Amino acid sequence: MQNKLLFHQSSVSLEIIGLPDYSNNENDDQISIISQWKLTIIDKPLIEGKVEHLVPIMNAFYIYSNLLIKNEIPLYESKLIDIKADNLHIHNIVLKSSKPNVKPLILKIGNSSLSDTINCFDQLNESPIVRIKKTGVFNIVPKKVRIGFNNKVKLFNLIMPPFIAICSLILFSSTFIYFYNPVEDKEKNELINPE
Repeated sequence: MQNKLLFHQSSVSLEIIGLPDYSNNENDDQISIISQWKLTIIDKPLIEGKVEHLVPIMNAFYIYSNLLIKNEIPLYESKLIDIKADNLHIHNIVLKSSKPNVKPLILKIGNSSLSDTINCFDQLNESPIVRIKKTGVFNIVPKKVRIGFNNKVKLFNLIMPPFIAICSLILFSSTFIYFYNPVEDKEKNELINPE
């Protein structure tokens, strides 16, 4: 008997079907050997495949959503899946079959369905019951922590305006030191307040 686990978020559900790895002394309810998965988005055709398809598709969704968040060109293309923005609210997904002579499946989903799909993938990643080999998507996610060239430019743009303002303030106030004469100031005070 195979185990089934369902991850659900509003308009999307992800079903994982598989077996525990008894060679690693896993419990009967664990899923380490994934035989099949099914992604159901309301009003869209069923998406299903084997484990070798699941990781690249998850990878594609994570990279694409990362591009959207960073305000970069939202476009992801691979042998298995293409995702690109139609406009701010609609995303085109082209799923290519690994079988010959099978036409690609073309979907259009909105922001809420995209978010729900990623939420289901997050639930799968965080599940203690399902174990996926940490390849592909998991090697890309930690790059967010690293400071890349783009982040260095953003950091530079964040730090430079206050730095220039402080330098300008110091320069401007230092010019008053050259024009200020304390002897003249003392003479003015004596004229105003004679003893």
